[in-house]
Amino acid sequence: MAILADLKDPRIENVTVTYVEVSGDMRQAKVHVSVMGDETKQQLCLHGLRSSAGFLQKKVSKRIDTRYTPRIHFELDMGIKKSIEVTRILNDVLPIAGSETNTPDEDVTLEETTDHPPS
Repeated sequence: MAILADLKDPRIENVTVTYVEVSGDMRQAKVHVSVMGDETKQQLCLHGLRSSAGFLQKKVSKRIDTRYTPRIHFELDMGIKKSIEVTRILNDVLPIAGSETNTPDEDVTLEETTDHPPS
């Protein structure tokens, strides 16, 4: 929340934190972020996040009570972008669902399709 609320850097926008990895000794935190936009916007936003890491680390140190405050490192998470690309490729390769015409069997009558107790 501090990324969106407290940072005033205009480079930082359309950011989603996807997950955070914290080392066992709590000294390092790797923050994976997804940024909407093209490659230039992503790199610009990542540069802004990296330059604000000290400010965010100070905010974290006020909220947690540990001996060490983790050093924050930002990395671009390409998982969402890759999944969108895979979906696009699959849509190009696979037939569209529902495009096949499903015709009911013509031998089945209306009486056979309704549930009636046996007589």
